[in-house]
Amino acid sequence: MTACRQDVPRFRIGVAQCSDDSWRHKMNDEILREAMFYDGVSVEIRSAGDDNRQQAEDVRYFIDKGVDLLIISANEAAPMTPIVEEAYQKGIPVILVDRKILSDKYTAYISADNYEIGRAVGNYMASTLKGKGNVVELTGLSGSTPAMERHQGFMAAISNFPDIKLIDKADAAWEREPAEVAMDSILRRHPKIDAVYAHNDRIAPGAYQAARKAGREKEMIFVGIDALPGKGNGLELVLDSVLNATFIYPTNGDKVLQLAMNILETKPYPRETIMNTAVVDRTNAHVMQLQTAHISELDEKIETLNGRIDGYLSRVATQQVVMYGGLVILLLVAGLLVVVYNSLRSKNRLNRELSEQKRQLEEQRDKLEEQRDQLEQQRDKLAEQRDKLAEQRDQLIQLSHQLEEATHAKLVFFTNISHDFRTPLTLVADPVEHLLADKTLSDDQHRMLLLVQRNVNILLRLVNQILDFRKYENGKMEYTPVPVDILSSFKGWNESFLAAARKKHIHFSFDNMPDTDYHTLADVEKLERIYFNLLSNAFKFTPENGKVTVRLSALTKEDDRWIRFTVSNTGSMISAEHIRNIFDRFYKIDMHHAGSGIGLALVKAFVEMHGGTISVESDEKQGTVFTVDLPVRTCACETSSLEESPVSSVSEASSLNDALPIEEEELEKNYDSSKPSVLIIDDNVDIRSYVHGLLHTDYTVIEAADGSEGIRKAMKYVPDLIISDVMMPGIDGIECCRRLKSELQTCHIPVILLTACSLDEQKIQGYDGGADSYISKPFSSQLLLARVRNLIDSHRRLKQFFGGGQALAKEDVCDMDKDFVEKFKALIDAKMGDSGLNVEDLGKEMGLSRVQLYRKIKSLTNYSPNELLRIARLKRAASLLASSDMTVAEIGYEVGFSSPSYFAKCYKEQFGESPTDLLKRKG
Repeated sequence: MTACRQDVPRFRIGVAQCSDDSWRHKMNDEILREAMFYDGVSVEIRSAGDDNRQQAEDVRYFIDKGVDLLIISANEAAPMTPIVEEAYQKGIPVILVDRKILSDKYTAYISADNYEIGRAVGNYMASTLKGKGNVVELTGLSGSTPAMERHQGFMAAISNFPDIKLIDKADAAWEREPAEVAMDSILRRHPKIDAVYAHNDRIAPGAYQAARKAGREKEMIFVGIDALPGKGNGLELVLDSVLNATFIYPTNGDKVLQLAMNILETKPYPRETIMNTAVVDRTNAHVMQLQTAHISELDEKIETLNGRIDGYLSRVATQQVVMYGGLVILLLVAGLLVVVYNSLRSKNRLNRELSEQKRQLEEQRDKLEEQRDQLEQQRDKLAEQRDKLAEQRDQLIQLSHQLEEATHAKLVFFTNISHDFRTPLTLVADPVEHLLADKTLSDDQHRMLLLVQRNVNILLRLVNQILDFRKYENGKMEYTPVPVDILSSFKGWNESFLAAARKKHIHFSFDNMPDTDYHTLADVEKLERIYFNLLSNAFKFTPENGKVTVRLSALTKEDDRWIRFTVSNTGSMISAEHIRNIFDRFYKIDMHHAGSGIGLALVKAFVEMHGGTISVESDEKQGTVFTVDLPVRTCACETSSLEESPVSSVSEASSLNDALPIEEEELEKNYDSSKPSVLIIDDNVDIRSYVHGLLHTDYTVIEAADGSEGIRKAMKYVPDLIISDVMMPGIDGIECCRRLKSELQTCHIPVILLTACSLDEQKIQGYDGGADSYISKPFSSQLLLARVRNLIDSHRRLKQFFGGGQALAKEDVCDMDKDFVEKFKALIDAKMGDSGLNVEDLGKEMGLSRVQLYRKIKSLTNYSPNELLRIARLKRAASLLASSDMTVAEIGYEVGFSSPSYFAKCYKEQFGESPTDLLKRKG
């Protein structure tokens, strides 16, 4: 038992390597070898193969597994920062090896100083080239911190040597094949190259191979980094004269594990550990090879000794198994003898007990025979009673059918008369509204008309209530769920009862659980009817100086989230008899109070349409409490109908996806950049068609059927204005507006929100989300056109920024746009002298694609990026012509023009005279 038990490790360490190469193999072997010197330490190593997503999954695997410490070599800094921070914040110590992240949320960092290695390479090249020559740099993965720091250190070193120029640079992704491709391209562009700086010893032979194919390997020196021993690695490449030199980039896996154990055993440790480096060239490569060979022999001997120790431990375990097995057999034999003896004694005792039980069973059998005869007699009596009950049941069924027919006739009568009521009530309501608008009415007349209007509205509400209940009975009541915040809705609806509370001196309070999400899918109109009916009854049956309380809370039923609200009032009690029937149609507790008797029946129907429950409790002390429980629904619930018919759903989705590229292609072909562009986001095709018809004459119109598509097209086309519906499936209009206003490409675009709901709370949410205007449905076409025209015209003031040199008005531009423009101007000023600078380069520096940068700059300034670059160069040239003694050609090259003739042509087009004419006029 002791030998076969599984040892539980004292510490579990996870190692997430970014790639699978010889350098990392050496580090992994050193980590595993060092772990042998610590008892109870388990090490698991996973390699991501240069894949950011895979490495993030590896780290997530270690977090879920609950390791005690993580060792991570991040593939790229930015993509890996969030998952490393998550592990650190969960209390797992994190050691970063070789590569850092864009955060200080880690426990320790151990590596060679990549900046110093880059600088050492630069100084070595400067010394070898005697301070003069053309250098090419092949970097590691551009997003990794070693590649960045090695480049920065190299540039810092060669900046001290003006005659050493970095003529080209390419990303080789730490691998030989990309390096060979990149070097082949560089060799075609540059006829003279004196040195190649490779970020590791896998990149360097790739560059050498490309140069060898071109017959130019003798013209230049090759320098790498790592200096690993073994075939094909840096040390052998120096001895084989492939590399002129390589720099030691120590693996030090043993030190990494020692640092990990100091952290786990709460011993002192440095947060930053920087390892030393040195150059390896033909002068010391042979010595290094002898040392590494000797170290390899020692490592093999250590592994052999470890294998022998494992063998000895296995023998000891086998001997323990034999010894404990013998003891167990002896104990089993002794136990078996004891069991046999006890079994014999138990058998004799059981025989005696069975004889006694047999006698008792025979006595019970006689009694059961007597009871069976009695039951036969009772069965005959029950059969007679059953026949009588069957007759009574038939009579009750007949009465029930008669009652149902009477109820149906009553509902038909109410429905018909309610329809007849609506027309005259409407004819009364509309003239009353017109009369109330007459300013010449006296106070008494105005008060009388308000009384008429209030009672007409009451009648309309009662008529609608009867019609709604009839719809529900006939199964024609529609249930239209939309996203809703129950808390904000209830708070808004509470204002309708404040006047009633003041009038009857009732204390009205509303309580809710803090820090609780009350968002769900519900039919807002029916939810409002539920709430208003319950609160109206509470205020109706509460005496003066009473109390009405609404409480909103959240609970869990069978692992599902529910929202509960209770409406309670003092001063009234409902008996148990009334409570049983209170939700029945036409049932009224108190005939002295007006009412149709179907309000609570309709409330129950609406609650059940939401999948919820309603109950009521009442006593003399607490009064009456209505409790409504509603399940929390999300958008995923609405996809159940799609899941029921997967074939049709897939076919529809496929047809839509197939049609999308055609629509996009047609839109791109017909896109008229000369007119302002407007993006319409609405899930209702009729609304989109109507607004499109209003705008297409003066504007280029783009359409999107939901929030996700709207955000995508806004990023792609960068329109001058966006019109969005609020209520949409998935991402609603408010969330869509919030996301657009938070993105650099779209934050400047004015947004108009359209809504069929006139609640102020929703408008406040829209404005908080960044909306520029809010228009309620049904809307006036003239109002919409005027608002679109006003917003676009006011936004054009921004476009004078570059052309007229005016400062941006504070109220016209968000801080993100101002920072963007200032950053773009600074970028142009910094890189103006580069004649090869283009829109792709500018977009990469700004973090945008070429098309996104073009449309963003065009929208803000009315110029394309190339036009702005040319204007900035010409203004700088004009300043130099006026203030310096440089020639026209020198100034043209200084500001980034590739030829003096083209510079002179552009200058004359911009300023109306040639640079030569200006110099003549100046002096």
